Order: sequence, then C-alpha cells, then structure tokens
Amino acid sequence: MMYADLIDAEDFRQRLVALGIDLPADADPDTCARLVAQRQAESEVPGLEALVAELEAQTGVMLPEVREALVNHLRPIAG
Repeated sequence: MMYADLIDAEDFRQRLVALGIDLPADADPDTCARLVAQRQAESEVPGLEALVAELEAQTGVMLPEVREALVNHLRPIAG
C-alpha cells in the first residue's frame, strides 16, 4: 500500500516561506496565497512560478482549501 503525504495548510505555508516570503504562522491557505499574490504584484518572487507548477502537478494529494487558494490567487499570476 502506498501512502502519500497530503499538502496541507502548514506544508503550503512552509513552501511559500521557503521562497523568502514572510507569512504569519497562523495564516490559512487563502491568506497565504493572497499575501503572496500581493507580493508578486509588487516585485517578482523568484521561484513562485515553478512552485505553482509543482503544486498543480500534485493536486490529487492537496487538501481542498489549499487547492482553492492556489487556483484563486496564485494560478492567475503565475500562469
């Protein structure tokens, strides 16, 4: 039997923080994605497009609230 690690809110937040974006520790996926989109609008966030592409390839193991935040806020700016 295979076990897949789910991409949850904390994993999503940590991946965004790894790009150098300061996010509140208690931020939900929607807030994280919205803040990152705002930052991207101000100045390009290196690695964001690659991360969005990587995450989109893993939507099958992504919690719904993370998927929704990705689609609503990050897909439009990284596409």
